Amino acid sequence: MTKTTKSTPAVNTEGRVLSEDEIRAMGEKDYMNAAQLAFFKARLQQLEKDLLKNAGETTEHLRETVLVPDPADRATIEEEHALELRTRDRERKLLKKVQQSIASIDAGEYGWCEETGEPIGIPRLIARPTATLSLEAQQRRELKQKLYGD
Repeated sequence: MTKTTKSTPAVNTEGRVLSEDEIRAMGEKDYMNAAQLAFFKARLQQLEKDLLKNAGETTEHLRETVLVPDPADRATIEEEHALELRTRDRERKLLKKVQQSIASIDAGEYGWCEETGEPIGIPRLIARPTATLSLEAQQRRELKQKLYGD
């Protein structure tokens, strides 16, 4: 299979984005058609919106200053803040990947392995919409990292 763009509609006749089951039911010849791209773009945009909302809530939460006289309680609050910041840092990295995936949809490169040019596959993209490597290429990369380090 090679990269091609098809002119199939991005939405069904009722004007809605297709469901996950409808996307899974499509054949191999429909890979990365307009309907599938619209599905993944909508999913990625929702994820981006959720990540930005979480970041805003964290900022507001950390601005709240609570004066606690007990050192143990203060330590607990500081540890919770540190955990929240680590979580947001991971989300910040994910947000970057989400934005790159949306850009690759717009460029017509989404769904294709960066290493081999082969299809990544619908099930893998549903599980991890920011995937840039096919399962086999990802396994090879992880094996190299395990054997030789980063």
